[in-house]
Amino acid sequence: MRKRVSTGIFVAALGLVIAGLGARPAGVAARALPTPATMAVAIDNFAFGPTDLTVAAGTTVTWTNRDDIPHTVVSTEKVFKSKVLDTDEKFSFTFSTPGTYPYFCSIHPKMTGKVVVQ
Repeated sequence: MRKRVSTGIFVAALGLVIAGLGARPAGVAARALPTPATMAVAIDNFAFGPTDLTVAAGTTVTWTNRDDIPHTVVSTEKVFKSKVLDTDEKFSFTFSTPGTYPYFCSIHPKMTGKVVVQ
């Protein structure tokens, strides 16, 4: 013979079960979502520093012009291209796909760098 549970008790029990789904055992901390990585490249004395940079996929690289004259950051593969950056101006690009990304300054083509994305 089956016992019937009243609808009110069933709903209350279901609410407790659902509320418990978000509970963690004592001493277990919530995990924070990983924050996107960022890396900096300085443009100074007619050079990119660091010249070669290795990053994880999803990393944002920010170039900052520290020179007193304008520079650009241009991918040789036409993946990214900054505007002309005056002193203290920045350009950022997020590398989502693994690969090697060589770049240069279109005003001073001897200035080169490379981002390797893993």
